[in-house]
Amino acid sequence: MHNNEHNNRPVLQIRDLSVRFRAFALEDIHLDVMQGDYLALLGVSGAGKTVLLEALAGLVRPAKGNILLNGKDITMDKVQGRGIGLVYQDLSLFPHLNVWKNIAYPLRNKPLSADDRKTRVMDLARQVEVNHLLDRYPGTLSGGEAQRVALARTLASDPRVLLLDEPLSNLDVKLKGELRRVLRNIHKSNKTMIHVTHDFMEAATLANKVAVVENGRLVQQGTPEEVFRHPRNEFVARFSGIKNLFRCKTVTRGDADGLHKAAVNDQVAIHYLGKDGHQYGYVMIPQEDIIVSEKPIESSAINRLEGVVSEAYLSGSGMELVVDAGVPFVVSVSRQSHLNLDLQPGKKVWLSFKASAVRFMES
Repeated sequence: MHNNEHNNRPVLQIRDLSVRFRAFALEDIHLDVMQGDYLALLGVSGAGKTVLLEALAGLVRPAKGNILLNGKDITMDKVQGRGIGLVYQDLSLFPHLNVWKNIAYPLRNKPLSADDRKTRVMDLARQVEVNHLLDRYPGTLSGGEAQRVALARTLASDPRVLLLDEPLSNLDVKLKGELRRVLRNIHKSNKTMIHVTHDFMEAATLANKVAVVENGRLVQQGTPEEVFRHPRNEFVARFSGIKNLFRCKTVTRGDADGLHKAAVNDQVAIHYLGKDGHQYGYVMIPQEDIIVSEKPIESSAINRLEGVVSEAYLSGSGMELVVDAGVPFVVSVSRQSHLNLDLQPGKKVWLSFKASAVRFMES
C-alpha cells in the first residue's frame, strides 16, 4: 500500500459504538481519528469519556458498534494484541522495579539486542524527561515523575494510538507545564493521541481536534477553533467559557444588510448580523468585544445598553465586571479603565458592542 493511500484513511475508526451499564450508556459514538491527530475528548465528569477510552483499550465490551484500527476490526480483540496503549490516572508502575526496568518491561518479549533495548529505553526516557531518574524506584518519585515514567512505559510497546485519561488533573502548575511540554513532544513524533479532559483550556492548547461528550453522546467535533468559536449547543458554548449567552427569540427579520433584532426579554433586544433570521436560539457576545463607558459613546456600535455594575473582580489580564443591563453581562476591562471609571458595584454605566461581534446559535 502506498503511503499516501494510508494517510487518507483514519488510523482509528469508531462506528456507532454503544456501551451500556445499568445507570449509564454511551450511545452511537461515531468518530474518525487520523494518523498523528491529537484528539481531546472533552466533557464533564461522568459524561462517558473514560468509558470510551476503556472500550478502545479493550477493557469494556461494547453493546454494539465497531472499532477499526488501520481498517482491521479490533472490537473483540484482547487488550494486549490491540496496538492501543492506555495511560491511567493511577499509573500502576511496578514498585519493585526501578524506572529503567519499568520502561523496559514491555520490551522483554521483543526480539531486540541488548544495545537496541538500551537505545530504546534511553530515547523514551529522554522524550519524557526522566533520563536522570533511571535508577530510582517508583516509591521515591513525585506524582509528575511517576506520570512521565508511566507514559514512557506505555510508549515502549509502540502503540498505534496512545490513550491518556486526565493526565494533567492531579498536578500543580509547574508540573502541568512540564507534562504539557512532554505531550507536545510525543505528538511531534507523529504519534496518534486521544486525551480525556474536562478542562477546555487544556484541550485548546494541546489538541488539534476536539470531540465534546455530553451525557454519553458525542455532541460536537472539529478543530478547537471550530468547536469553541462556533459551539452547536448551549452546553458546548458554556463549556468553552462563553459567559454572555442569552436565550432569545428573533423579533424582526433583517434588512438588506442582514441585520436582525433578537429579544432576550421585554427590556433587552440585541442586534446581530446573519444571512437568515431564525425564530429561537441563543445570542453570544464575547466579553472582550463589549465597551464600557460612563456615558453613551458615539461609535458604529449599534448595540447600546444602560446598566449597573453588580460585581467586579480581578481576572487574569485585568478586571471582570458583571453589569446588570436587564440581563447580566460579563465584561472584561483593564485595571486602568477600572480605576479611571471607578467601576464599583452600584455604578451606572453604558455598554456598547457591534452587531458583527454577536453570534446567533439556533436552538
